[in-house]
Amino acid sequence: MFPFTSNTGLQKTTSYKIVLPFYIFAGLSFLLACILLLVNTSVVHQHYFHPKTLAITHLMALGWGTMIILGASHQLLPVLIEGKLDSELLAYFSFIFAAIGIPFLILGFYFFNTGSVLQTGAILINAAVISYLVNVISSIYESKKYNVYAWFMATASLWLFATTFFGLLLVFNFTRSWLPNNSTEYLSVHAHMGLAGWFLLLVIGVASRLIPMFLISKYTNTRTLWSLYALINAALIGFILLKTNGSFTGFYYSPFILALIALILFGNYCFKAYKVRIRKQVDEQMKVSLLSVALLFLPLLSLLAVIYFISSSIKTNLVLLYGFCIFFGWITAIIFGMTFKTLPFIVWNKEYTTNALIGKTPAPKELFSQTLFQIMSLLYLLGFLLFIFGIILLNDTLLKTGAVCLLASAVCYVSNVAKVIFHQPKK
Repeated sequence: MFPFTSNTGLQKTTSYKIVLPFYIFAGLSFLLACILLLVNTSVVHQHYFHPKTLAITHLMALGWGTMIILGASHQLLPVLIEGKLDSELLAYFSFIFAAIGIPFLILGFYFFNTGSVLQTGAILINAAVISYLVNVISSIYESKKYNVYAWFMATASLWLFATTFFGLLLVFNFTRSWLPNNSTEYLSVHAHMGLAGWFLLLVIGVASRLIPMFLISKYTNTRTLWSLYALINAALIGFILLKTNGSFTGFYYSPFILALIALILFGNYCFKAYKVRIRKQVDEQMKVSLLSVALLFLPLLSLLAVIYFISSSIKTNLVLLYGFCIFFGWITAIIFGMTFKTLPFIVWNKEYTTNALIGKTPAPKELFSQTLFQIMSLLYLLGFLLFIFGIILLNDTLLKTGAVCLLASAVCYVSNVAKVIFHQPKK
């Protein structure tokens, strides 16, 4: 049956009025990010601390990845903790603060206005994250269900706050010298708090529940999930200690090894869930979601090359490749897949829950265009691969062609999301 239903017989979830604005904002952010990428492909030839690169990166990280995750997690949290969202008001606040703060931050970076514009954006984003964090912690506390999924979500939320608060310090450090060194010295710590602590921890925690659910697989392994939880947190804490304390140099390789073990375990977890699935035919959305698991290894290989093997003269290029593989690769692929597994259920519940047994109703998968989804996926994969080769070869033709394909995939995504959101039942 449907995993996100508001019927009293199944798990009660959050109102669509809270969730849908996050999906809309995220889709428009991705579209804008692809436009900016096409217009500014020349940044590949620049240092990664370039205003346009910072703007695109933060638009993908906050406007695209974080907003879609905030929206989905407001919907999924009650399912994971077998309870309910503690405060709808805090959920609204998290959207309002973020929806206002993110444009300020992006404009501040794009035009490198390190004063009031950038600072206002950083403050509002932190207000959004605090609203979300308090809601997650209080919801888990009220549910009394302290399972492994709750730990993943609560800890990821704490890392998100650590990321945005440290980002706030870095923003004010541009003009007020709040930190001992200039802001560029702390970029890797700030970035990996968000990448590993927020995105990786939360996505693995939620995906370990959703992938078996959507495959209709009974596979679960709580011991493996706790191991993943420990490995990711240990890798991140170890990385932070290495970057901030020179006395830990003997453990230089440890964070990478721990992260690699975690990814292998997670890949094996997904494979076992896939292997014992009841639903033998896997739909296109799940194929893209499972592809995102494989794409996790690309940024890890890039990071390995950057840290251990590549000379400093070409490191900048691979740092850009690392970031691109994360935001336009792994994160985008899993959002593409999961959007059209979750969003149709949300809208279906909105339109058909009260009269599902009266007459014929469409299945949730009929609310979006399968053909458009397939076109989007093909354009995305083509654009992703072309842009990767463009970064490696510093070839402008490949970069522009790849960016055009990514933009076309974004148009398909937004069009299909709009088709779902504005779906009207037939009279």
